[in-house]
Amino acid sequence: MVFAAMMAMPNMATAENKPVNIRPDVATVRVETEAGLVEIGRIQDNDNHLTGDWAKTSRPCPVFCIQPMSPAEGVTTIGEMEILDMLQDPDAIVVDSRLAKWYDSGTIPGALHIPFGEVADRLGELGCEPDFDGWDCSTAKKVALFCNGPWCGQSPTAIRAMLSAGFPADKVYYYRGGMQVWRMLGLTVIEPKDG
Repeated sequence: MVFAAMMAMPNMATAENKPVNIRPDVATVRVETEAGLVEIGRIQDNDNHLTGDWAKTSRPCPVFCIQPMSPAEGVTTIGEMEILDMLQDPDAIVVDSRLAKWYDSGTIPGALHIPFGEVADRLGELGCEPDFDGWDCSTAKKVALFCNGPWCGQSPTAIRAMLSAGFPADKVYYYRGGMQVWRMLGLTVIEPKDG
């Protein structure tokens, strides 16, 4: 019985040194960043694995508590393919909402850095216009926010602040996987340029 099960399993050795695509028909995606064009792909080393802080599975809660799938009503939770699409969409913005110390350690190419505590004051960068009552977000862009991963509350906090300031929930997207899952999939990470 075990032999039959082993025979039915694909030969894992044949996967070694094979190309690691984003999906079968897409090897890389090009994204414009402040530093120029960046090609996002996956690490091509078939033996690559996470190490250090990104490999940690357990962090004390609070503050590192598992986040809900949706941080607020009306917000859409998305994955990596949707982030890649939004990075190429001129009518969308991807926001790294982490504190500077996390952002400086590496981010998704093309992401705009707005720390979670500042997002409600910087809605103008997301397509809103200031008015006498605060913000007019009727012309706001689609915005995807991310932080460190499913255990990080920075982007959910930023999302709730945006909604409280009048940003429309149907234009907010939450990449719950964040940097931990992005790195786990071996996708390109860049270190931002100073100032």
